Amino acid sequence: MDIITSVQAELLRAAATLVAKKDFHHLLYIGDLPLPEDLVKGKSHARRKLVQAVTSDAQRQVLEAMGIPTLSLPSYDLARPERFKIALVGGIAKQIFRDGETVVGIIGKGPLSYPDTLYVVAIGEDDDSVDTGFGVIGTDRIPSAILESVIDLAVDIARDGWEGRPLGTLIVLGDTPAVMEKSRQLTLNPFQGYSESEKNILNPDVRDAIKNFAVLDGAFVIREDGVVLAAGRYLKFDEAAEFEIPLGLGARHMAAAGISKVTDAIAIVVSETSGIARVFQNGVCTLELNPEHRNRRSTDELMMGVAAAVEQVTADAADSAAESSDDDGDGSKSAGNKDGARDGKPKDAGVKPKDASAKPRESGGKGKKGKDAKSAS
Repeated sequence: MDIITSVQAELLRAAATLVAKKDFHHLLYIGDLPLPEDLVKGKSHARRKLVQAVTSDAQRQVLEAMGIPTLSLPSYDLARPERFKIALVGGIAKQIFRDGETVVGIIGKGPLSYPDTLYVVAIGEDDDSVDTGFGVIGTDRIPSAILESVIDLAVDIARDGWEGRPLGTLIVLGDTPAVMEKSRQLTLNPFQGYSESEKNILNPDVRDAIKNFAVLDGAFVIREDGVVLAAGRYLKFDEAAEFEIPLGLGARHMAAAGISKVTDAIAIVVSETSGIARVFQNGVCTLELNPEHRNRRSTDELMMGVAAAVEQVTADAADSAAESSDDDGDGSKSAGNKDGARDGKPKDAGVKPKDASAKPRESGGKGKKGKDAKSAS
């Protein structure tokens, strides 16, 4: 367990002082460790405004029993800004954080570290909140668990890719009647024919299937309740319509912006080039998530496989060399039976030489026999 330093203690006191003011509505603590008792004791402002985002289910249950609102975070490595953004998205989806409210966030290096960084952000108050990735995301029709699960899956794909290779994909969530109307099937739909309970995004097997099918062209379409309706959909939209995408992004991001502009859906894009996951709503990029260690685990596994393959090839080459050396040591008789080059005999064993008593050294002589020997060698 991490030990709180004097600098961290001073940061916590500063955060508590901020949230004591009426202009600050929430104290978002991202970490699994309990805060010091003197900070959250009794009916202090910090205690009443505290929301804690944790990776441990056990800690979440303890906090909920204490009456503290909690948010779930993925357990894999993310940079501080990305964990803060995911926690904000979860809080917005659960309607803990609302449009116009100000959140004070405190976060440390990891789940088992005390805070060393402080953020202050106003939720969806002005255009700047969109540029910084803290805009309001979601609608009343999409449950928070579904939205969190889809964004978590997108970050997972951005981080791991597919078999160690970078992978891009597009997921469209919500307003599925309009989305299906404005799209067409590119390939065979792998989710067709299954019951709704067998293709819900909250099912771990379905999440794994989406990771595998992400190599297909086209978009995933997911209903508000988490049911995956299709994969491999080509999205149609008015390319002349006005929508905002960051410079340098390609067709996949344009499709996400376009479909979110002409429908009430939310589109989540994973960039194959950069590994950044972007969320589009109303034609605007409202959130960017950049995994800190892209493909680290998958690349390590891939390199282990490459090393094993190289080792196997090296061993096979050594065995072949040893067998070749053994063949050379068996004498000219066995070698000559293979290619006829050492005993001067023609390669075609079915044709008998005219002089069966000819010696091997005579293969270089003139005549038909010598010519045959030369051609065999």
